[in-house]
Amino acid sequence: MPAILAAVGGIARELELPSLLERAVATTCELVGAPRGRLELPENGVARFGGEPGAGAVELPVRAGPQVYGTLVIEPGPGGGFSRREREVLGALTAATGMAVEKALLVDQMRRRERWLEASYDVTGALLASQNLNTTLRLIAERARIVAGGTAGAIARPAGPGQLIFDVVEPPGDDADRLTGLTVPTEGTATGVAFATRRPVVVRDYGERVQEEQRDRAGPMPAMIKDLDSAISVPLLVGEDTLGVLVVAKFRDKSPFTDSDVQLAETFAGHAALAVEFSRAQEARQQLAVFEDRDRIARDLHDLVIQRLFATGLGLEGVSRLIADPAVAARVAGFAQDLDGTIREIRNSIFSLQAPAQAHGSLRAELLRVAVDARDTLGFEPRVGFDGPLDAAVPDAVRSDLIASLREALTNVARHAGATSSSVDVTVDRLGRRLTLVVRDDGTGPPPDRDRVSGLGNLAARAARWGGTCVLVAAEDGGARLEWTAELPARAGEQGSGR
Repeated sequence: MPAILAAVGGIARELELPSLLERAVATTCELVGAPRGRLELPENGVARFGGEPGAGAVELPVRAGPQVYGTLVIEPGPGGGFSRREREVLGALTAATGMAVEKALLVDQMRRRERWLEASYDVTGALLASQNLNTTLRLIAERARIVAGGTAGAIARPAGPGQLIFDVVEPPGDDADRLTGLTVPTEGTATGVAFATRRPVVVRDYGERVQEEQRDRAGPMPAMIKDLDSAISVPLLVGEDTLGVLVVAKFRDKSPFTDSDVQLAETFAGHAALAVEFSRAQEARQQLAVFEDRDRIARDLHDLVIQRLFATGLGLEGVSRLIADPAVAARVAGFAQDLDGTIREIRNSIFSLQAPAQAHGSLRAELLRVAVDARDTLGFEPRVGFDGPLDAAVPDAVRSDLIASLREALTNVARHAGATSSSVDVTVDRLGRRLTLVVRDDGTGPPPDRDRVSGLGNLAARAARWGGTCVLVAAEDGGARLEWTAELPARAGEQGSGR
């Protein structure tokens, strides 16, 4: 009896499940003289201690509350079978093991809740420290990954009709580089279903599902997608709005996420969504604070500077006709053309000053918003220029690929170029048939192994979808030059030229 009491007390003192299960099996085998035993766990495989039992083993259910947590399997000694007294001991130890497991599960759940709560506090602290939206999103993905025991954490946000883009992937590394900027459809993916239904989605063998369901829909998927196992996709909800989807996934890890993991992740996602909305509101207030000054500057540029430059250009053209020397006349006419180019640049600047960051419908405004959003990761705001009938000539389907391609191109500059400045030029030719995106930077130039540049394969796939190309070369004055093109549908071009 003292030995049994000591064994029960030893099992009850254990609060960590792995050591508790090992102690329970070892203690049971010792008290009844069994050579081997094991504890089978239906959900998580088999935990064996003492080797493989042979024939004639006794199986006893281990109950944690009303549920059967596992089965204790004990092999009899050389004499074969167990006496009545030994069976009583087995029953007592199995019951003690069940109560200890129930307590350990409650302690584990409490610790998990504490960790999720601490993660929520971390996000709130980031807000109080006035961190920007991108930093807040990265913190949310990082904390969710760590607390849930996942390999990767990510946040996908809307990137046009029927598409989501993974803006943030944690932790940094090759896997994150390959996944950042990946665009997935809202149909046929767990992330898309969570976004569309506004409910959590849990899947097993996630990588195989994605590759099978997106075989004919999406562009080329990174090879490491096949290593995705369990994944939780939880929508970020604020009222009636779905801001995005928080994803926690396991790579090369077959242990599934539990129902408790999903519930806790959903609660955390609710707090995180409020944090994202609060961060967006802060940025909106900061933008509103400067809108009046920007409008005033835009009006002054339009009403004063452009008018004077235009008058000066007309005057130079008139003077060039009065000059007898052809060389001097050509030089003066060249100055007038330079003024025309300056006027176009100022008009682009006026548009960027007047276009609200939240504007929808205008392709120019959306492209400017992508450039502004990239400011935090780049460390500077890229210069943006436009030419041609973008809003009239570019249809919605091409528009979403253009915006996603610009976002990926700027992400690549931030991650790989080490640049201090960058420029973006988006043009549509006069016939409205060809769209060109050029992104330049003054960084280190194209890497020797260009296939390792994150997103370059996705950029090429999007261009090919519209009969275009994507080329990354070294710029003449240093750095890199990426040119992405798309052939526009004829009807879009006709509509654009007719307006």
